[in-house]
Amino acid sequence: MEKRLNRRRRGSNNARGADEIAAVLRKCWYRLRLSVRDPSRVPTWDAVVLTAASSEQARLYEWQLDRAKHSGRIAASTITLAVPDPDFARIGSGAATLHAIDALARHLLSLGLVPPEVTVDKKDNTPHLAIGGTSCDTSLLSVVNFLTTRNILLLHSGGDSKRVPWANPMGKVFLPLPFLAADNPDGPVPLLFDHILAISSTARQAFKNAGGIFIMTGDVLPCFDASIMILPDDSACIITVPITLDVASNHGVVVASNERTRDDNNSLSLVENLLQKPSLKELTEGHAILPDGRTLLDTGIIAARGKAWSELVKLACSSSQRMILDLANSRKEASKKKKFNWIFFFNWQLNSLQMSLYEDLVSAWVPVKHEWLRSRPLGEELINALGNQRMFSFCAFGLSFLHFGTSTEVLDHLSGPNSELVGHRHLCSMPETTSCDIAASAVIISSKIAPGASVGEDCLVYNSSLSGRILIGSQSIVVGVNISCLNKLGQIDNSFRFILPDRHCLWEVPLVASLGRIIVYCGLQDNPKVSVEKGGTFCGKPWKRVLHYLKIDKSDLWIPVVNENCLWNAKLFPILSSSEMLNVSMWLTGSTMHNCEEMLSLWRSSTRISLEDLHRSIHFPLLCEETTKHLADLAAGIAKSCLAYGLLGHNLFQLCEDFLPKNTAGMEICQELLALCPVLRDQNHGVLPQSRAYQVQVDLHRFCGDELKASTVEQNVWTAVASETASAVKYEIEGDSSWSNFQINALQQVALHPKRACVQLPVRVDFVGGWSDTPPWSLERQGCVLNMAINLEGTVGCIRTLPVGTIVETTKGHGVLIMDDVENQVYIEDPFSISTPFNKDDPFRLVKSALLVTGILHHEILFNSGLIIRTWAKVPRGSGLGTSSILAAAVVKGLLQIMEGDDSDENVARTVLMLEQVMGTGGGWQDQIGGLYPGIKCTYSFPGQPLRLKVIPLVPSPQLVSELEQRLLVVFTGQVRLASQVLQKVVTRYLRRDNLLIESIKRLATLAKLAREVLMNCDIDELGDIMLEAWRLHQELDPFCSNELVDKLFAFAEAYCCGYKLVGAGGGGFALLLAKDSTCAQQLKNALENSSELGVKVYNWSIFLY
Repeated sequence: MEKRLNRRRRGSNNARGADEIAAVLRKCWYRLRLSVRDPSRVPTWDAVVLTAASSEQARLYEWQLDRAKHSGRIAASTITLAVPDPDFARIGSGAATLHAIDALARHLLSLGLVPPEVTVDKKDNTPHLAIGGTSCDTSLLSVVNFLTTRNILLLHSGGDSKRVPWANPMGKVFLPLPFLAADNPDGPVPLLFDHILAISSTARQAFKNAGGIFIMTGDVLPCFDASIMILPDDSACIITVPITLDVASNHGVVVASNERTRDDNNSLSLVENLLQKPSLKELTEGHAILPDGRTLLDTGIIAARGKAWSELVKLACSSSQRMILDLANSRKEASKKKKFNWIFFFNWQLNSLQMSLYEDLVSAWVPVKHEWLRSRPLGEELINALGNQRMFSFCAFGLSFLHFGTSTEVLDHLSGPNSELVGHRHLCSMPETTSCDIAASAVIISSKIAPGASVGEDCLVYNSSLSGRILIGSQSIVVGVNISCLNKLGQIDNSFRFILPDRHCLWEVPLVASLGRIIVYCGLQDNPKVSVEKGGTFCGKPWKRVLHYLKIDKSDLWIPVVNENCLWNAKLFPILSSSEMLNVSMWLTGSTMHNCEEMLSLWRSSTRISLEDLHRSIHFPLLCEETTKHLADLAAGIAKSCLAYGLLGHNLFQLCEDFLPKNTAGMEICQELLALCPVLRDQNHGVLPQSRAYQVQVDLHRFCGDELKASTVEQNVWTAVASETASAVKYEIEGDSSWSNFQINALQQVALHPKRACVQLPVRVDFVGGWSDTPPWSLERQGCVLNMAINLEGTVGCIRTLPVGTIVETTKGHGVLIMDDVENQVYIEDPFSISTPFNKDDPFRLVKSALLVTGILHHEILFNSGLIIRTWAKVPRGSGLGTSSILAAAVVKGLLQIMEGDDSDENVARTVLMLEQVMGTGGGWQDQIGGLYPGIKCTYSFPGQPLRLKVIPLVPSPQLVSELEQRLLVVFTGQVRLASQVLQKVVTRYLRRDNLLIESIKRLATLAKLAREVLMNCDIDELGDIMLEAWRLHQELDPFCSNELVDKLFAFAEAYCCGYKLVGAGGGGFALLLAKDSTCAQQLKNALENSSELGVKVYNWSIFLY
């Protein structure tokens, strides 16, 4: 009970530590990537809709949405749409919600995605939608029925970002947030929007197969696993979190019923009331204070399903345009009455003539708010349309509420308790530390820093180029700025120095109407909305002090008709040449007091604009173009340096795909990179794997559209992998060179001594660590796998006691006869005719490869005798139990015994590693180790020549053996999978230095070491947790390692299990289901055997201990 209470008390804006937030975000990003790669298996949003303040901002958002699709944040099948408020009108988040749903419906109609058939009689009065002023044949009911079955993510991201003015050009939702950026160092820097997409991808899971809408706000990152949400049918649901009363006084508060469903992590209850920025008295009188002294914070997240969703769609599609027009007409009437006081009217219309989502619209679902709502614009209509349904509160106790409402909050999230999550350097070009002074805590992303520049502690520098004598003070933000203090020769110009004081923001944007560019600045903590009279500041100093010291008159900044003088509407920023704007900025910010009279004169004579003007004057298309070019230049520079000086440590494939334009300029850059590849291979032959160098060429050819050359070079990649593997096991691919000197006729005839070898082996199941055993990983990095040899029921014959094996014996004749257990056979009269490459459909290529790699073709035994090789594998094809490699180990061991060679298990394991390269399937060492060594073992590999293997057997107690055999179900899914198909994708990603893959395999190897300790301590429940994480990581490596049937199997088994995974590379074959206890195991076994839908088979098994 105490543990449960502690968990509940954690719900606050600092509910989780950095490690917990990282774990939540990684899980959400994992699901996002999975849903983008395979949306048919992991459902994603049918549409992602953003609201925007203007049509110009909407175009910028469309560009960002396209970027998100290109970089794998949004699935290709998802419809994306940015919807501006109509005619620059501020209609409020509630009206914007209805407007966005209506706009989406019209967009889907224009794309022809809504079924054309009308579901009602056209003679009735069902309204029809109009597109572009023309009548549409699709009835409103058809649109409602279509949208009701779809899942929509709506993100409110309009507005002018007054409190984060430097984010105004990009939109606050698209500000950089490099949490977990180090996980993917060569990809685009994560934005706040990207993390919101990741969180929302888990929310999509909570909707299951029902349609609905999920509404979020663009300045909050709610860190929690949204898949745990319980969304009641036919209702709306608001997501809440327990919060302290001081925080709640600045936000919305939800009053929930005491009758609730709860567990350790969340609770669900009916909403009884809604309070906005309540005082302590209002909280008390409204019964909003929880027993622990906290209250429920409205996180800004709202979901609607069933009737609540369909009624919302119907209202939006039938009435939203008229409702918005009514709001506009109300404003016109109000303006006539209040034209004598513009600022009063401005504030009044914002408060009274907008429809808020969090006050007006949701109040329709809360009966106690109906009386208040009737006094609001269009309130009666909202009640009539939506008031039949109710709203619930889903309280997530562990949700971390990260707000990005001010510049200070943004820096706090980057440099405060969550700084461990932050990638401090990402896609940046920087000199040696002896040429500049960059604080370690500074966040430098998507930027170029040249010699001479200095950046202080806890700064954010984004999308900028800084060169020369530039000093950026601590806790400052620099965005989109291009400052060059260099002379014509590209050297540092000592005659000019730019200084940005501590705690300041500096940004630069292009302007419309050929006005050029403008540099803008303010203090970090300035609130542009606070008036001069109420203590407003500029650059952290009170306005009165600023005006006094700079000798600026109020009339220079504000027109008399405006009686709320503030930073937002101060005509402060001059449009001048770049150097002049920098000089004026230092004068205005107080970083220099030289030439004050000259600066004042220059400033007064210039054309100046305010932050409010800037919001309407940004040249968004040019901003997108400049950003694209800036990122392309950065990526090209990193790629060139990587090829010219480095060891290809970066993922050049991703740098090209994500940042280089698919045009002539991009192709020219790639051609330059291709020209460096041969030189690189020659210069770094001793330290750079040839397979890696060839893969870079393949990717560059593909980017250039030259598929023929790419395919040709790709063959070199796999040849190089095989050659590198051969070197590691000291095997000559071309065969024993000394054989060419032998003359068969000169060989001494050796008397025939009949020989026979019989090798039988168990199969293996792997708990964790797979992929760390596979070349080229295992040739370059340490590997670790925990697996277990087992015997399966139904795989034992009267003579053959183990499921996999071979019998090899000599014969009086010549040639080689190969037979398998399904009556296939082939006679090879001339064994020396066996050569690679083998046909992939050749059923005997495994045995033929074994004949090559063991060297028996050159052994004297074949000069006066022949061979018969019989093999069997009494295991379903594509089982994932390592059957192919274990059979290869049996054949290799049998041939070596016939030759009286080194048939030690370690030598056999290394030889099989090479066999699979010769065979053309690839593969690692864990399968053969699993079959050659009995029982449970943890095996390490160490790169070198030769590759070293260290097998550590676990000595299991009788209790552990008994518990494992009782609780672990070995289930055949019936799905055939081929490991080679998955293997090629994973190896290609590794050769590209895909950091997500590399970190996943590192983690798998680490988990193998942890699992060994867990098993030795007999903690089987914790083994289940490790299996679950391993399964997640396998899907990160390849999303197609699972399928719909496997997902159904695991969903079916989840209630009984503490862990599950597919064995081997995945894709099908056998699954391991670790039950919570022996009772659950028996119940699950019975349920699976009685399930006709799944069609799986549960095998009896036992650990093969000797």
